[in-house]
Amino acid sequence: MNSESSTLPVKDLYDVEVFLFLIMSYTVKAMITKNERETIELGKKLALALPKGSTIALKGDLAGGKTTFTKGIGEALHIKEVINSPTFTILKIYQGDLPLYHIDAYRLENNDYDLGISEYEDEGIMVVEWPEYYTNYLPKEYMEVRFTYIDDDTREIEFIPHGEQYEKILEELQC
Repeated sequence: MNSESSTLPVKDLYDVEVFLFLIMSYTVKAMITKNERETIELGKKLALALPKGSTIALKGDLAGGKTTFTKGIGEALHIKEVINSPTFTILKIYQGDLPLYHIDAYRLENNDYDLGISEYEDEGIMVVEWPEYYTNYLPKEYMEVRFTYIDDDTREIEFIPHGEQYEKILEELQC
């Protein structure tokens, strides 16, 4: 048997190593919430672990729990205003211990519209609903949170860190 035929070429071996590294470093934490209050509490837990300047990208279907989760972030920041979806205004800014910049990018589909948030996003916490319509303006590092509707009350919520800072936050998140 020829020894060359029994080993992978270096290029292929490198590709396998990169693939394995990506799989092993891809951390996901999933939770099931059984009611609105549990979804709010989970948002609150995440917010308490976030440093100033953090970005959270919320993905999921309509009525998936994104705004409910954002209410928990607002509770953790001691925001007194009612938090609701900024669907028609696109951006709402709430004042608390830190400012909360709540973006609903759904209406930005097929638009390359800069909200100008980058000027002051480091001052607070930025939450982006429908981030797939705002990708050009998301920072390189952020926490992705995916919502899967199970039934009227139940949601599966997955945390996917994008960047080392958010991997550490996810490791520390006690859920």
